[in-house]
Amino acid sequence: MGAILSTALWPQEWSATIWVLLLTTAATVFYRVFWRPALPRNAPKWYKKGDWPILGALEFYYGRRSEFMREALRDSKTGNFSFYIGKKQLIGISGTEGRKLFFESKDLNFPQAFAELLTGQPQTPADGQAEGFTQTFTKAIVPLMKKDNFAKNLDLLTGDTRAACEALAAAAPSKANPDWRVTDPFDSFYEIVYQLTMRTVGANDIASDPKLLKHTLSIFDWFEKSDSFAKVIFPWLPTVNHYLRLYYGAKLAFVFRDIIERRKKTGIKGNDALQFLIDRDLNLRDIVAFEIGALFAGQLNSGINAGYLQIFLTQNPEWMARLREEVDGAVARHRASPSQSLADVLGTLTIDEWEAEFPLIDLALRETIRFCLPGATFRKNMSGRDIPIGASGEVIPDGAFAIYLLEDSMFGDWYTDKMRWNPSRYFEENAEDKKVPHAYMGWGSGRHPCLGMKFAKLEMALITAYWVGMFDFEFSDKDGNRVVPDAPLMMDRNLHSASKPEKNMYLRYKPREV
Repeated sequence: MGAILSTALWPQEWSATIWVLLLTTAATVFYRVFWRPALPRNAPKWYKKGDWPILGALEFYYGRRSEFMREALRDSKTGNFSFYIGKKQLIGISGTEGRKLFFESKDLNFPQAFAELLTGQPQTPADGQAEGFTQTFTKAIVPLMKKDNFAKNLDLLTGDTRAACEALAAAAPSKANPDWRVTDPFDSFYEIVYQLTMRTVGANDIASDPKLLKHTLSIFDWFEKSDSFAKVIFPWLPTVNHYLRLYYGAKLAFVFRDIIERRKKTGIKGNDALQFLIDRDLNLRDIVAFEIGALFAGQLNSGINAGYLQIFLTQNPEWMARLREEVDGAVARHRASPSQSLADVLGTLTIDEWEAEFPLIDLALRETIRFCLPGATFRKNMSGRDIPIGASGEVIPDGAFAIYLLEDSMFGDWYTDKMRWNPSRYFEENAEDKKVPHAYMGWGSGRHPCLGMKFAKLEMALITAYWVGMFDFEFSDKDGNRVVPDAPLMMDRNLHSASKPEKNMYLRYKPREV
């Protein structure tokens, strides 16, 4: 043992074999860390500004996503460009041909791109069955997003929304004026969206239990915050956030495990999405993966849209009046007795009536999404060959990722006064979202439409109809003083996904005198 230690401490005594092993190992590590696959000659020009050795274009992930892409597009003669994230080759595309390719090509894979590039999204199972899980997820989510399932849950959904609004009505008066109460819509409406989403894709045991609802929402929020861009660059790196995600995923698994075991023990089945998954013989791992995926899809965007829609209404008296008139009109048409309150009447509407009675709320949501869909979207070329980008002479290399800047569509030149929140742009006589192919992609486009669109529209109609119908509300500070914003109330376009505003926003509200 002493001889071995002595030899180890004196490199000049090492044998040639040891030196070969060390140098081979060092070369392998160096190659693995520093080597990047070269871009083919017909790939778009490499945009090198901001590129770091080994790491790549960090600005794309850290705080300047939109600005980075717009700068790269301005630098490009073709409207396309290349860059690296770690070893991954990313191809930014734009324009009419770029949009058509991105949204219509069957050779560009959507789920795999998100799994590899957006660690803010749920991870697919890591045992080589990612494609199988994608199919499992789709087969499960599609029937849950059908009208029959909404109709089955409608009494619960309207009851939850009404109860949440009544709780807001019973909140403590504001400091500035006892006639008004104050809420942060990115907390209160976010929680309502979570409850409605849990009702529809999760478990009633959670949705009906305020403590368990808050507990699981907290788990979800921590899971969402524990993203790790380092894992995108170094997939093999054991990062702290990666293990935090495993931890929070396990905490959520324990909640669903306890509910499943309780149902098996008592023999009492639930009438909810969880029972639907159990009856399809999904194991606990796939159930939890489904729930995380479904909550991500339903919560992040709708939870933020619900808050911003009401914020935008406070800045647009015309559309506030339009929506209020629409809600009051629907209530008047369906009121069966003078003794019925507005909330009573809304609770009697059928699923068909909810879908037909509130077209203006739908347009207001459509415009809100246009402002609340930042960042870029992704596809991966898994075709086994390079894919031509229209007639540009450039290609998306095999194995590379196509990147499309969302505001290239959502703030295209076909929108008039495009920086103004104005739902009337979607009126039939204007139809600005139909002027060019893929002009609007708030609900997906081409080969990947949003599977949850009908539910998102329903829950936004529920929340907005009850809120606008029951309350007068204005933009305010936390104490209830009315505030006139000195800058547009817009989401940061550099974010990688919809997010709560960095600076809290507040609404002061009071019951309407109807």
